[in-house]
Amino acid sequence: MAILTQLSEKLQQQLAVIYDGIAMHSSYEALSLDLIEMMRLNEGCADPVPYANHWSQKDMILITYGDSLLEEGVKPLKTLDKFLDRHIGKSINSVHILPFFPYSSDDGFSVIDYSSVNESLGEWSDISNIASKRNLMSDLVINHCSSRGVWFENFIKGEGKGHNYFYTASPDDDLSKVVRPRTSPLLRPIDTEHGLQHVWCTFSHDQVDLDFRNTDVLLTFVSIIRQYLDAGVRIFRLDAVAFLWKELNSSSINLPQTHEVVRLLRTLVEHAEPEAIIITETNVPNTQNLTYFGNANEAHCIYNFSLPPLLLNTLITGNCLYLKRWLMSMPPAQNGTCYFNFIASHDGIGLRPAEGLLSDLELNTLVNAMQNFGGRISWRTSESGEQKAYEMNISLFDALQGTVEGEDKWGLERFICAHTIMFGLEGIPGIYIHSMLGTRNDYEKLKNTHHNRSINRHRWDYDQLEAHLSNEKSPHYSVLSRMLSLIDIRKKQIAFHPNAIQFVLHLGLSLFGFWRQSSDRKQSIFCVSNITKEPVELRLSELNLISTDDWFDLISGQPIDNLTEVILLSPYRTVWLTNTYLEQ
Repeated sequence: MAILTQLSEKLQQQLAVIYDGIAMHSSYEALSLDLIEMMRLNEGCADPVPYANHWSQKDMILITYGDSLLEEGVKPLKTLDKFLDRHIGKSINSVHILPFFPYSSDDGFSVIDYSSVNESLGEWSDISNIASKRNLMSDLVINHCSSRGVWFENFIKGEGKGHNYFYTASPDDDLSKVVRPRTSPLLRPIDTEHGLQHVWCTFSHDQVDLDFRNTDVLLTFVSIIRQYLDAGVRIFRLDAVAFLWKELNSSSINLPQTHEVVRLLRTLVEHAEPEAIIITETNVPNTQNLTYFGNANEAHCIYNFSLPPLLLNTLITGNCLYLKRWLMSMPPAQNGTCYFNFIASHDGIGLRPAEGLLSDLELNTLVNAMQNFGGRISWRTSESGEQKAYEMNISLFDALQGTVEGEDKWGLERFICAHTIMFGLEGIPGIYIHSMLGTRNDYEKLKNTHHNRSINRHRWDYDQLEAHLSNEKSPHYSVLSRMLSLIDIRKKQIAFHPNAIQFVLHLGLSLFGFWRQSSDRKQSIFCVSNITKEPVELRLSELNLISTDDWFDLISGQPIDNLTEVILLSPYRTVWLTNTYLEQ
């Protein structure tokens, strides 16, 4: 009972921060007890260990839609499970299934019913089956929901669950400070039983923002979290959480109440399931993104949003200046937190996280190059009312088919180089399924949906995919086999633990390098990549290779016989030079 008393007191303190100045229908103490009951912590409550790392170098997350693979007469979740067992095996131990709920738009991110699995995908037993084999990551689409759901229908009727769940404002309010990634009107007029209302829509008029000033909204989402835990979810992705709390005459992004809600959810989750993890999806400038770590008491992991545009810039320009400069400025994650690294996802490559890191000239060069490789650009309205590129929509395989000088023959090597760099960095890697398969731009889906993001959301015919993956001459076979080989090497190295030591190396602008060292100092790995399309010399004398150790390249297996020799790195080749080969 002492644990529950302490938990209630902590929750009350967090609730006091969130709801300061807001009239409530119950006390903080009563609400804290409601939250504890909703999470069933009164039936069993863990005592979480602070600053514990719930991950290791063996952890990696595959990102996929539930229907990225389609098979005649088979529910997609069963086909996905078969693909994971047959082609991924034990190489990747976690899977992020993007929203698998009934939805009305945005490929799942406009949720109609949070408690059901989209019947076109499968059912809860399929979700739990996958969760029994791998760590399952699920989206908690917490900022908004579908305008076609029961909650919004009740809002229009003025009664029933959800009738008071939505944030409203007036067209006469000063909304000029609001920051959002869309150019559509912020407010949507809607006739209701109580007259004309204007609901807040950060993303689209089908995605209506929820009002967390109402404690019933918080309680509802806590009950949803409990249901997902029961189904086997262990990693929670808080979608678009930066926009959760709104205030008039403010930016309505990254507000203090939003951070405190994340802290409160972490408190509840870790008392229910100590190994569960919260990842915040906050596609904002880098310095703002870092604040979601809190003091190791907020998000366990944050998306490393600046990595994709900076790494892409590096590989298409053959110059690692900006990537190196950024990596040097990044603070090491405290114990109990870590970076979630990715370079491709279901969304495009965001440009806001590169603001202040790449110049306008570099950004324009990057945008133009992606358009030349068949990509599309999504726009937003800046604080000054200016139209700015927000996101580059393109498959990563196509994005790396050339440089600023145009397409060339090094596309595959450049693509593998990008992932080899990511696999070595501090943090947990996340890999989009279409990167694992080397999928190209889907122009047909783009044409059919008229949504830029569709270009990178291909749905594979499973039989056709199997034919490709059984053909050693297929580029899809080559990508998958090479990626799995790198992953299997990475998993065995304790110096690749997400919280292992990392320092940037200074090897000029054509070689990008960093040093990783295990926490027990037994293993060092020097990760060096040629990020150009020309051969580049690596002088081993410029590295701190201890002379009493035996060194070799993990990737090629080649030993280093002379610590003063010069290695000629072919275009886009990476070496992982280590003094030992340990598995722990």
